[in-house]
Amino acid sequence: MKTRVLIGLFFLLVLSTSCKSQYQLMLEGHDVPGKYKMAFELFDAKKYLKAAALFDDLKIAVRGTPQDDTVQFYAAYCQYKYGDVYAADQGFISFINAHPASPFTMRAHFMYVDCLYRQTYRYELDQTPTYKAINAINEFNTYYPNNEWKLQCEKMLSDLNGRLDRKSFEAAKLYYTIEDYKAAAYALRQALKEDNTNIYREEILYYLALSSYKYAYNSIPQKARERYVIFTDDYFSFITEYPDSKHRKELDALATKVQKILDKKE
Repeated sequence: MKTRVLIGLFFLLVLSTSCKSQYQLMLEGHDVPGKYKMAFELFDAKKYLKAAALFDDLKIAVRGTPQDDTVQFYAAYCQYKYGDVYAADQGFISFINAHPASPFTMRAHFMYVDCLYRQTYRYELDQTPTYKAINAINEFNTYYPNNEWKLQCEKMLSDLNGRLDRKSFEAAKLYYTIEDYKAAAYALRQALKEDNTNIYREEILYYLALSSYKYAYNSIPQKARERYVIFTDDYFSFITEYPDSKHRKELDALATKVQKILDKKE
């Protein structure tokens, strides 16, 4: 009876072993050259998740060898390729710190930057990751001024700075939307003070002029005149910068109306 049980267990063991894939056997085995070769075969076949597991398993085995930087780089690269940019950015920064002179270092640094860029949010949400990505891109360009990804970095910076500009503009404009014109004028001025190159500058100056006008229009008579004068200043600031703006006709009409009010009061 005992013999039959042993024979049964033996056949189960053989069956389970034969059912394992070549990949699984390689992953669980100790054939370092075989793992290394299979990892690249899987990478070339775009089976990044499986390749990542092999590269990760090889890290300890090749530590201190000429293959060390290659394995660490491709372990992070596989994570990037299958879309885990959070794990990939940690992998790339660890690689950069461990292998600052590797032939892969500049590429790893760019891919770290790209991971941070991919972790940013729409302008309506928290922009902390945006500031982190901008700083990383600028540091990368400073450290590698002649890098081959200059155009991609410029596009990333343009997109990220555009989000910050949009967030600043929309936050200030919100006061205008809720008809708090005094707060709107202050917020819009602050937006330009913080960044006078904001890509929404024309719209900011337009809403600033409207806010000044509506704040004056809703004021008590004793305060209205001085507030209409502020609108006039904002109006001239706008048309000086944007004489051909689509908002020119609307603001011209308001300016004419205000001038009549000021002349009458005088």
